[in-house]
Amino acid sequence: MGVTEFPLPDLGEGLTEAQIVSWLVKPGDTIEIDQPVVEVESAKSIVELPSPCAGVVGTVFGAPGQTVQTGQVLLTVLAADAAAWEVGRPGSASGAVLVGYGTVDRARSTRPVAIGRFGPGAQVRVRAAAWAAVHSPVVSPLVRRLASENGFDASDLTGTGPEGLVSRVDVEEHIRQRAHRAQDAAARSDRTEDADAQSDTRGDIRIPITGLRRVAAERLARSRREIPEATIWVDVDATELFVARDRMLAATGERFSVTALIARFVVAGLGRYPLLNASVDTASQEILQHARINLGLAAQTSRGLMVPVVHGAEALSTRQLRDAIAGLVGQAEDGTFAPTALTGGTFTLNNFGALGVDGSAAIINHPEAAILGIGRMMERPWVVNHELAVRTVVELSMVFDHRICDGGTAAGFLTFVAGCIENPVSLLAEL
Repeated sequence: MGVTEFPLPDLGEGLTEAQIVSWLVKPGDTIEIDQPVVEVESAKSIVELPSPCAGVVGTVFGAPGQTVQTGQVLLTVLAADAAAWEVGRPGSASGAVLVGYGTVDRARSTRPVAIGRFGPGAQVRVRAAAWAAVHSPVVSPLVRRLASENGFDASDLTGTGPEGLVSRVDVEEHIRQRAHRAQDAAARSDRTEDADAQSDTRGDIRIPITGLRRVAAERLARSRREIPEATIWVDVDATELFVARDRMLAATGERFSVTALIARFVVAGLGRYPLLNASVDTASQEILQHARINLGLAAQTSRGLMVPVVHGAEALSTRQLRDAIAGLVGQAEDGTFAPTALTGGTFTLNNFGALGVDGSAAIINHPEAAILGIGRMMERPWVVNHELAVRTVVELSMVFDHRICDGGTAAGFLTFVAGCIENPVSLLAEL
């Protein structure tokens, strides 16, 4: 019987840290095997980590927002009789001791490796160990008194003597370091006061750039640094698109969103202009044209901008593509996408019209070659057959990597998609 440590497991894909989002248990709670105990956010996704063992939660380490490293202990789980075991186990004390000094048991016992499950198909090995709380030995009453007079317990220090013995040198060094820290804090306070005198920053809020937000920031910054991008746009009469959507509903009894239909046009367009479904391999100085179309859909979630991906969109029917997009949209509300849903994109579709804007010079989702934006759809005056009419009009804007293709290729793709929106029946020739 004893205490089991639960460290942050290896989350895969080279990830070495995660940020605690929320604790799902608290000290004293009784938990079962595989019960979720903590929610963490890595650079790839947000996951709930289940406990590899049953018992009572002992101590939780770290507050929401704190970053922890792989292998760092998140919490301890005690067996039902762990407390009694810790106090009364044989050999925990030597017997006759001097009052105030005590003895130290540094023995450490290990348990078998436990297996926990973290995400689809993933298995993580968790180290389990049990040991009693340990304090450094202190022999000299003078050392104890010197520490006490300065407001701390000498046994809390890490001793440099034999077997970790705390000496007077250790106590004096701790006192010196504490004094230095106090001086540094005072100096920082003085500098802060000077800065406040020049500029009143009271009320300012600092928001850490961590987890998914940090990954997005790094990717967007890299895109701006590396990609020589160009932007083109076109206004499109989308009236017939809505007519086609309504006819599909009447014919099948199923609803197809405008975004799903435009996604269908985009996939067809990438089949005709495959150079836009590519990326640049800077190491080999080659353009890598991808065989599969993995369509990313920019989504504004409660956890920031994310781009979940429909993999293998070229092999999906319009109905399958619609259902795949609907599934991703359903997860966008809280941003809890599986790690695999956020990787591998080859082209991104961004419906920023939902945000109430007409157009944008979007940033390409590195290392992709292009991004297509859909503006808001509004009724506007439009010339039809030399006469003024009211039509539903949308602006399409496209940003592309000029290293991969020239304006002719990009314009060809954009006008193809625009033509499908204006006359959806024309897509039949591509299917």
